[in-house]
Amino acid sequence: MWTYLLRTIALTALATPAIAADLGPIRVAPAPVASVWTWTGCYAGGQAGHLSGSSEKWIVRTPGGDFFGQSLGGHDVESWAGGVQAGCDYQFAGLVLGVQGDYGWASASGTHASAREIGVAYHSEVEALASVTGRIGYAWGSVLGYVKGGAAWERVNYSAATTVLGTAYTANDTRSGWTIGVGGEYAFTRFLSAFVEYGYYDFGTSDIHLTPAIAGLRPAAVAIDDTAGVVRAGINLRFGY
Repeated sequence: MWTYLLRTIALTALATPAIAADLGPIRVAPAPVASVWTWTGCYAGGQAGHLSGSSEKWIVRTPGGDFFGQSLGGHDVESWAGGVQAGCDYQFAGLVLGVQGDYGWASASGTHASAREIGVAYHSEVEALASVTGRIGYAWGSVLGYVKGGAAWERVNYSAATTVLGTAYTANDTRSGWTIGVGGEYAFTRFLSAFVEYGYYDFGTSDIHLTPAIAGLRPAAVAIDDTAGVVRAGINLRFGY
């Protein structure tokens, strides 16, 4: 009996390598590699929000004009704002660097009564804002926080009116300045993200030349200081990965 058992064990040991050789090497599937999110790429999208700002000083600059060098007052402006944007980002580890251009439409208007004249009112309306900015941020996976800054432009209309004559002066101007902002963006997928941000715009003080709207009036000029703040949210379609 012991002899039979020993023979069985020996035959089993000899047969195992042969069976393994017939089956071939056992292959283990590699573990799946997790996809690493990156903000590197370009994007384009749309935005909507709220613009509030101020049109201040209105200092008389008309040579020989009444109240020369004196302020005629100022007012606030406010409205909705909407527009489009496009840009590109590049990510180094957690650091994200980018450049962006945007253009927005608005109808932010305001009016004030002259601080020096009776029956005279001054009006302004911001029609558009645009900027080209660089931005720097830090990414936590699909969440990005950033600051931005650069050059800005605004398209704005000015006018002066009297209770007797109606609109007496008008002006249309494109003004340049600077902007700085802060925001956050979240990527739902590699191709779609959403952001919320605040931007401050400063166009300094510029001399605005007013054109008479009534025959017989001479040209006039005022120095106006314009600033604005925009809170907006938007979406981006991302590509170029």
